[in-house]
Amino acid sequence: MAEERMLITGGQRLEGVVRVSGGKNTAVAVISASILSQTPCVIENLPNIEDVNVSVETLEHLGAKVQWCPEQGMMEVDASSIHRTDVPLDLCRRMRASSYYIGALLARFGQAQVPLPGGCDIGRRPIDQHIKGMRALGAHVETARGMVSAQADRLVGGDVFMDMVTVGGTINVMLAASRAEGTTTIYNAAKEPHIVDLANFLNSMGCRVKGAGTDVIRIRGVSSLSSRRPYAVIPDQIETGTLMIAAAATHGDVTICGCIPTHMEALTAKLLEMGARVDERDDAIRVRSIGAHRAVTFKTQVYPGFPTDLQQPMSALLCTATGTSTVVENIFESRFRHLAEMERMGARVRIYEQTAVIEGVPLLHAAAVEATDLRAGAALVIAGLMAQGTTEIYNTHFIDRGYEHLEDKLNSLGAKIWRIRD
Repeated sequence: MAEERMLITGGQRLEGVVRVSGGKNTAVAVISASILSQTPCVIENLPNIEDVNVSVETLEHLGAKVQWCPEQGMMEVDASSIHRTDVPLDLCRRMRASSYYIGALLARFGQAQVPLPGGCDIGRRPIDQHIKGMRALGAHVETARGMVSAQADRLVGGDVFMDMVTVGGTINVMLAASRAEGTTTIYNAAKEPHIVDLANFLNSMGCRVKGAGTDVIRIRGVSSLSSRRPYAVIPDQIETGTLMIAAAATHGDVTICGCIPTHMEALTAKLLEMGARVDERDDAIRVRSIGAHRAVTFKTQVYPGFPTDLQQPMSALLCTATGTSTVVENIFESRFRHLAEMERMGARVRIYEQTAVIEGVPLLHAAAVEATDLRAGAALVIAGLMAQGTTEIYNTHFIDRGYEHLEDKLNSLGAKIWRIRD
C-alpha cells in the first residue's frame, strides 16, 4: 500500500480568513445517538474526516441506511433497519468513539457487543466508568477477551457517581439513560462543549436532559425518540485552536470564522500572555502576532481548563518562544512523544514524567518526522510552518482522522503544503 507524506515549506506568513469545520468530537457522539431515533435523522455541519467515515461504516454494518454527502457536510441516518447489535473489531480499532455504540445500542435494543475501542495511542483510556454507569442503570456488563458485552431487559434511571471526570463515560451514560425508565443523575460529569451539543441533540428528539455544561447532568428517559428537524453540530473547538496557534506561529494575521470564542478562552489567555493579539466577535476570532513570543507555563485540565488536545500544537509554538516554558500533561501519560520528533528539528526539550520543559530556540530546521497520533500530527504541521526548509511528515492518516482538509485551509492563508505518495 502506498504511503502518503505531507511536505511543508516553512517561513510563510499566514494571512486571511478561514472557516472552521464542524466538531469531530461532537460529530461522533451525535452520529452514534442517531441510532436512538425511531425516524430518520438529518445531521448537518459534519466534517469530512476519517472518524466520520468510520462512523458511516459502523452504522451500515449494523444495518442502518445512511446517505452521507461529504461536500455538503450532511448525513441522513435511518436506524429503523438496524438488525444487529455487534460492532466489528476492525472498525473499533480505527476510532476511539466506537465505545459510544455500547450505550446507544443498549438503550435502543437492550444489548450490545462492542470490542474495546482503539484510536490514537496517547496513554491509558479505560472504560471502567462507562461500564460502572451502565451497571448503575441495571445493565449486565461483562468484559472478556477484549469484548464488552452489555445486556438489559430494562434500564432504570439512577444515580451515577463518576470516580473521575470522563468525557466518553459521560456521553455513554447519557446515551444509555435517554431511554431508561425514570431519571438518571450523573455526578462529576464532564462539561465539554460537545457534551452540551449531545444534550441538545437528544432534547431535539424528545429526551429531557438538564444540566449539561455543569458537573451534574439529569436525564429523564423516554420510551421513544424521534428526530423532528435537521440538527447542525457545533464548530470544532480543537481545529479552531490549531488555526489560532498556526497564525501566531507564523507571525500572521488570521481571522477564523464560524467558531465559538467562549470555547477558546483557555487558549486565548495563553496566546495573549505570549504576546499575540487576539480579538473576538460573535462567531469569529482574529489572531495577530508580531515579534518574538514569550515563554509560558500551562497545565492541561478538563474543560474549561486548557484542553489536552491543544497541548501538542501549543508546545510546538513554545519551541521558538523566548525563555523556558513548562507544560504539565495531566490527562494522558503518553502525550509528549511528538517532542522527540521536534528535537529532530532543533527543539530543546527535557521531559520529567508528565512535565515537559521547553527551552526556546531562535529557529527550527526542517526534517523528516513522524506523526504518532492525531494531535501530534497537527503539532508537526505547526512546527513545519515555523521551520526553515521543507519538512516531511509521515503517517498523515492520523491528521485525516480529525482535521478536514487542513492543508487546503492553511494553503488558502499562504502556506506551502502538499502531499506525495511513495
